[in-house]
Amino acid sequence: MSAEKNLIELGLTLPPAPPRGGVYKPVLIDGKHCYVSGHGPYLGNGKSITGKVGKDLNEDEAKKAAQQVGLAILATLKEYLGSLDKIKRVIKTLGMVNATPEFEKHPYVINGYSELFAKIWGDENGVGVRSAVGMGSLPGNIAVEIEVLFELH
Repeated sequence: MSAEKNLIELGLTLPPAPPRGGVYKPVLIDGKHCYVSGHGPYLGNGKSITGKVGKDLNEDEAKKAAQQVGLAILATLKEYLGSLDKIKRVIKTLGMVNATPEFEKHPYVINGYSELFAKIWGDENGVGVRSAVGMGSLPGNIAVEIEVLFELH
């Protein structure tokens, strides 16, 4: 199964890889592990999906924002690795939702990202362990932030 081929078959367009927002490495490779720093729902041209879930965005809009985070992560991986086919599997995901205190559907929101990666790498390799949590705020008021650990071939 080719992640690159699956991306094309899904008809999805990747945004440009997001610019760094601080002093950190967007990607760090350690042996067979590829750590990806937290990404937001980057659209390109300096724009991201922003707002607090439960106030500015509903759960379905937030789920689409989480999918956009996945696309931004894919763009970063392609920039740093050259090909998504170098990824063997998703190991661990931390999904953070910028939400009101009353909002309780954080896993539903992060499913937007997880469902995308399941389509890219398949159910076995595209789904790893995961946390989906709510945050009082996120940088730049982005709706969702996700960091992920991959295993490389």
